[in-house]
Amino acid sequence: MEKYVEAFESSFIGAIQWTWKSIVFEVPWYTNYFWGLIAISLVVWSMEIRFPWRKNQAIFRKDFWLDAFYMFFNFFVFAVVISGFYKLLEVFFSDIGITARSLALIDLSTMPIWIQLVLFFVVLDFVQWFTHILLHKYPVLWNFHKVHHSVKEMGFAAHLRYHWMENVLYKPLKVFGVMLLGGFEPEQAYIVHFAAITIGHLNHANIKLTWGPLKYVFNNPVMHLYHHAYSLPEGTYGVNFGISLSLWDYIFQTHYIPEDSGTIPLGFPGDEQFPKDFLHQNSYGIWKSKKNQA
Repeated sequence: MEKYVEAFESSFIGAIQWTWKSIVFEVPWYTNYFWGLIAISLVVWSMEIRFPWRKNQAIFRKDFWLDAFYMFFNFFVFAVVISGFYKLLEVFFSDIGITARSLALIDLSTMPIWIQLVLFFVVLDFVQWFTHILLHKYPVLWNFHKVHHSVKEMGFAAHLRYHWMENVLYKPLKVFGVMLLGGFEPEQAYIVHFAAITIGHLNHANIKLTWGPLKYVFNNPVMHLYHHAYSLPEGTYGVNFGISLSLWDYIFQTHYIPEDSGTIPLGFPGDEQFPKDFLHQNSYGIWKSKKNQA
């Protein structure tokens, strides 16, 4: 038991220290996720202001500050809180003989760095795409994911507006993805991290961007807007599930882009009664699930 307590404490304290060092610029700039997030946000927001797709949308759109709070809460505050629990799981699985290499399908460490980064990016994106589908398909998970889909006006910060339970769901599956790669995370993984943040911010931004022929590879604001559409094609529980890459939706025929005006209503049926504040939104999936089970 003492081993578990020490593992929890060291991970929790380490996460706090690393976050603080990032804030005060005591970590290398290329691994400074705190100021990196701010820099990317400011650049994408300035693009929204300079080249707005929906020109009648205010610069400080509906729920702008709520979404900004979500960004820092989910990326830093909750990440610190949950870090100790993830460390406990790691120690537990190690004790029962399941290591980072147990499910290895490929060993990245023997490959050139650019191949490592591409495979790392692609595998983790596929895992997130699959997880995203689960969030839409199963009602108990959809109750959590409704927080993200309660956005009524799209902007860059909507990217990180999601229920804290999504962190709990995504993280273990992303770890599973790393295990498929031999448990190896490239030293330059920060490149993938910042690329994913940038693409995610752009996907939710008030910018009309399709990437031209590359739209079949990379997700984009036009495609992702329809993921947030209030009305979905009949017989579906969602479309355009891609996170950074759109190719999974094209491969598995879950893509849907009927037009590109950018004026479609957003949300989901019944969102009029959905909580509007942070605390009630983040308790919604919990009490709602219990109510459904009663």
